[in-house]
Amino acid sequence: MSVAVVPYLLRHGLPIRYSYVRRDWPLSFYQTVFATRPGSAEMPSASRPFTPEVVTALATRGVLIAPLTLHCGVSSLEAGEDPYPEPYDVPPATARLVNHVRASGGRVIAAAGWTSHLVTPETGVRAVDGLLTGLHEPHSSHLRMLAAFAGQELLARCYTEAISSGYLWHEFGDVHLLMP
Repeated sequence: MSVAVVPYLLRHGLPIRYSYVRRDWPLSFYQTVFATRPGSAEMPSASRPFTPEVVTALATRGVLIAPLTLHCGVSSLEAGEDPYPEPYDVPPATARLVNHVRASGGRVIAAAGWTSHLVTPETGVRAVDGLLTGLHEPHSSHLRMLAAFAGQELLARCYTEAISSGYLWHEFGDVHLLMP
């Protein structure tokens, strides 16, 4: 994937800013602890709360963290349309680790390329048991993915609680763990 535009964007571009973010933040605030190379149009907001200290604490408790890449496209599509394809890379070592941890006959395919696979209630979820996620608009493609994972009933309960508790959405918003 070409990153020739990155120097121009670093000099002239501005990150997407949502209404509850009262001022511009340095670009470094939009980088997650997992970021290793440019390519995303938006920050994967579910990884925003992770710091080196949090990752270290998880590792000392036996949580395995394996690398993969998903260059996030612009996800704030609010009219129910599908997102654009996004480049991804699941290294073979990560696939082997996932297979080892799951050890239940499930398959994880190591691949690199572009994905237009859309996780929805119709396509289902293949290789995860829990999902760390942010909050998304009612008609966004991300919400359809969460419904595929958690089911409409659990998702509705989560969103009711989030709204009544004043949770924030998007990049600097709150994150929750879904464990259906």
